[in-house]
Amino acid sequence: MALSLKTPAAARGALWVREAFRLFGRKPLAFSGLFAAFLFAALVSMFIPYLGGVLQMMMLPLLSLGFMVASLAALQGGTVHPGQFFEPFSGPPERRRALLILCVAYGVSAILLLVFCNWISDGQLAQLQVLMASGEAKPEDVDVLTASRGVFVGTVTGIVGATLLSVPFWHAPALVHWGGQGVAQALFSSTLAVWRAKGAFLVYALAWVGLVVIFGMVTALLLGLFGAPELAGIVALPGGLMFSTVFYVSLIFSFNDSFGQTPIDELPPA
Repeated sequence: MALSLKTPAAARGALWVREAFRLFGRKPLAFSGLFAAFLFAALVSMFIPYLGGVLQMMMLPLLSLGFMVASLAALQGGTVHPGQFFEPFSGPPERRRALLILCVAYGVSAILLLVFCNWISDGQLAQLQVLMASGEAKPEDVDVLTASRGVFVGTVTGIVGATLLSVPFWHAPALVHWGGQGVAQALFSSTLAVWRAKGAFLVYALAWVGLVVIFGMVTALLLGLFGAPELAGIVALPGGLMFSTVFYVSLIFSFNDSFGQTPIDELPPA
């Protein structure tokens, strides 16, 4: 597949989100099942001693690429199924090897980032995680930890670090799979593409933040009107899963606009 680097206009970022919801609306159950299959695999991996957390992180590049393969298939009128997570491994050996190296590199980098964030928080992030996982956390204990300087610094560091880490890996798996690029070239090309599309990505991020905020406000308002504010947590779970699924659907549009594939304007109508 021939690729050519482009610089999308800032307004395209909002279109990535809009078209992702439109595509998700075509096959909501299929895309939701795809994300559920990944969550199940991630849950199973946690039972692997010592390596469970690393394996979970290593699976994330395959999650993004699998969704891109599935989304492209849906755009072309095809089906969406969990087998598309494995489709990239049916290519040439050098591409499989490059994808595996990307997965390992991302997994190790993400774990090192988590370790650093916990260290910079003086271990308070780990304390908070253990407390929340225990199921016996008292609200006052959680409030004390979340208000601590260590948790604040560790959280901010984690957000900034995760954002920086995502830049070289954003398009890299797709560049290996469809572009046949090597690991170093794919990471560099992804970084360059994200930088050139920084305006579109800013609008893209703001659109997601706005949608989440609006969803939370509308949900709180409706539950308040019906006198059931305690159901907010129950409503938030499916809402979060839907937004997560649509987010991964949107990745194909950022790739298409950045590397010269079918632009949004030429996609078939819903």
